[in-house]
Amino acid sequence: MASYHLSAKIGAKGKATVHAAYISREGKYSGRDRYEDLEAKGSGNMPKWVEQNPAHFWNAADEHERTNGSAYREIEVALPREMTVDQRRELVEDFVRQELGDKHAYQWAIHTPKAALEGGEQPHAHIMYSERRMDGIERDPAQLFKRYNAKSPERGGAQKMSGGKMQSEMKEDLLLTRQRWADIQNTHLERHGHTARVDHRSLKEQGIDRAPEKHLGGSGVRALADQDISALLERRVAEGAHERAQSSVVSLIDLSGDLGAARAERSKQQEAARQQEAAHQMEQAKQQLSAGAAVFRAKFQAERAAKVEADCRADLARQGVEFAQAEAKRKAELERVSKEPQRQATRSGPKKDGPELTR
Repeated sequence: MASYHLSAKIGAKGKATVHAAYISREGKYSGRDRYEDLEAKGSGNMPKWVEQNPAHFWNAADEHERTNGSAYREIEVALPREMTVDQRRELVEDFVRQELGDKHAYQWAIHTPKAALEGGEQPHAHIMYSERRMDGIERDPAQLFKRYNAKSPERGGAQKMSGGKMQSEMKEDLLLTRQRWADIQNTHLERHGHTARVDHRSLKEQGIDRAPEKHLGGSGVRALADQDISALLERRVAEGAHERAQSSVVSLIDLSGDLGAARAERSKQQEAARQQEAAHQMEQAKQQLSAGAAVFRAKFQAERAAKVEADCRADLARQGVEFAQAEAKRKAELERVSKEPQRQATRSGPKKDGPELTR
C-alpha cells in the first residue's frame, strides 16, 4: 500500500558536498553493501561552470555561502511500492519540475533499501536544491553566493527564495508543498491504474482514531522479540483494513440522491475493496512469511554453528584423551623394555662352580 511521507530540512554551510555524495552514493558512500540501493539519480539547472558535475556546485556553496547561512535545502519523500522503477522516476522528475522549475539548481536520487521489519522495498527520494534563484545572470562561484543586490542584481549574488520570509510564511509554504506532493502522487497512481491513494493530512485530520506508529528503524526492529514483531505486523494489517473501510464509508456518503446509482456504486466499491483487501492480506502474509523465514534461518544457522563448535570441542577432547592414553601406554612399554634384562638375569639364577658332569 502507498504511504505518505514528506519531510524538509535545511543543510548548513560545509554539509552540502558530503550530503550530495551520500544521496548519489559516490565517494566513501560507494562500493559498500549498505549503500547498494541507488535506483536512479539526476540533476538540473546547474551553472555553466559546473560542467555536468553537480559536486562542483555544492563545493562552491560550502566554500562561499556566509558562515551562518544554509548551503542547501532538501525534500525527502516516500515513493509508492506499487510503481515500477520508471514510474517512480517519472513521478520524482514531474514533482521537481513542478516545485523548482528552471529557477533552482538541484540534484535528486531514489533509494530502495529493504524495510527492517517487513523486508520489502522502502523506496524514497532525496531532492536537494539551492535556495539561490537562477535569474539568467552569469555569475562565477564566488559571486553566485554573495549577498543579493536588489538595485543592481548583476553586481551581487543570486537571490535566496527564503530571504525576508517570516517563520509562519515558511510553515505555510511547507504545508502547501505537502499537499502538492499528495496531489501529484495520487495523479500518478491513478494514471498507472493503481487504486491506492495517499493523504497529506494527519490521522486526526482524516478522522482516524489511532496514534501514529513510532518509527523503529533497523536497530529498533532488531531489538524486538519474535512475538513482538508478529504482533506489530498483525496490528498493521488490522489498522489498514479498518482505515480502508472508513474510507469506503466516507466515499459512499458523498453519493447523490439516486438510490439505484448509489447501490450500484456501493457494490462496485465493495467489490474493489474486497479485491484490494485480499491482495493486501496476501502481500502482508508473504511479507510475514518472509520475515518469519529470515528469523528461522538465522536461528537455524546459529544453532548449526553452535553444534559444529560443540562437535569440534568434543572431538578435540576425545583426541586429547586418546593421546594421553597412548602416551601412558608408550611410557609403560618403555619401562617394561628397560627392565627386561634385569628380569632375565633374575630368572637364570647364579652359576655353580666346578666342571659339569657328563656321561
